[in-house]
Amino acid sequence: MREGLSVVRRGLPAILAGIGLLLGGCASTGAGGDGLGYYWQSLRGQIHLLQASRPIDDWLQDDNLAPALRERLLAAQRMRSFAVQRLGLPDNASYRRYADLQRPFAVWNVVAAPPDSLELHRWCFPVAGCVGYRGYFSEADAVAQARLLADQGLESGSYGVPAYSTLGYLNWLGGDPLLNTFVGWGEGEFAGLLFHELAHQVVYVAGDTAFNESFATTVERLGATLWLATEAGPAARARWESSQLRRTQWRALTGRTRQALQQLYQDPQRGPAMQQAKAQIYQQLRSDYAALRAQWRSADAALLTTDAQRQLYERHQARLDQWVADANNASFGALAAYDDWVPAFTALWHQAQAQAKTQAPAQAQPGNEAIQGWQRFYAEVRQLAALPAAQRNARLCRHMPADAPLPSACAPAQAGASESADGSRPGN
Repeated sequence: MREGLSVVRRGLPAILAGIGLLLGGCASTGAGGDGLGYYWQSLRGQIHLLQASRPIDDWLQDDNLAPALRERLLAAQRMRSFAVQRLGLPDNASYRRYADLQRPFAVWNVVAAPPDSLELHRWCFPVAGCVGYRGYFSEADAVAQARLLADQGLESGSYGVPAYSTLGYLNWLGGDPLLNTFVGWGEGEFAGLLFHELAHQVVYVAGDTAFNESFATTVERLGATLWLATEAGPAARARWESSQLRRTQWRALTGRTRQALQQLYQDPQRGPAMQQAKAQIYQQLRSDYAALRAQWRSADAALLTTDAQRQLYERHQARLDQWVADANNASFGALAAYDDWVPAFTALWHQAQAQAKTQAPAQAQPGNEAIQGWQRFYAEVRQLAALPAAQRNARLCRHMPADAPLPSACAPAQAGASESADGSRPGN
């Protein structure tokens, strides 16, 4: 413990930089700023997380370690090597330690949006730029902040986050650790989150949350699929396939709602009838979710064979139920960041893999073209990250598959504006 405190004291400047990446900031419009008190809670939370983490090997030497946790930590070490050797992700200190925070989430994020828009309220700070959320290590503090924003006329909410990335800035202090908040997830979901957070250390664009999260989500989905196909057993693959089907159904449900809301808010003739139409859209969401929920529960009943399984299932179900009950513009604004550009990044990945296969030397070892494909993919993403936002979005729009819903950044007016800056027409 003394050694941990010493490291924390020596690393205070780096910690302050790290917590500013995803947790800090002053409101760009003045809403919700509470000065040094906010940074103090962020600093305390990050210090506690660093102190609680220990090398995975230290945990494994404990004879009293729960068997399930031991198995997962051993798997995490294999996943960490896989991330480097097969996905080309950073080989550094992150996710080689584990911490039990004695709470269900790492942080709680606050989001807010106007009553007639899905555009998130943004907080701005150094390094990370402006983002549409603000993190708190205390759930009570997050709830209080959300209420403050609601009192100012915004639709707001707070939600638990199992992990966050400090983008590699704290690797010299041990890096971001694995946490109890997600260590018990299914094998595919656990591997995916690990790959997602490491992807943030590959490319990060200050102020472009949709780009950052969509890129990391693409690495998550493709990487987890590859892990399960080559390293996991049939049971883990079956659970993953089932969970992916549920996610597809959930994304379809929320995607329909988001599209309906966007169309409503873009209507130039909107007036007093907008509130009634908006209420109907949210009511349709809750009605459709109720039907989907009943379908899921019917299919799951026979699979829940122990009290522990049933209790865990009910906790997860209750969280989803609450999200739907409380859903508002802020909720849907936050959802968009993780999915908008995933089809475009996935197309880029397939293109990079194809190029790596066709250009691989004849004497190259089998499988080398796969890691080269990942490196080509990251290089292409870095090039996109270096472009001005309008050009970056125009390039991504051109990579969107024909059957994928277009993000709002691909709207005709915006695409036309991007065309002159980019020198080419989106969609070609």
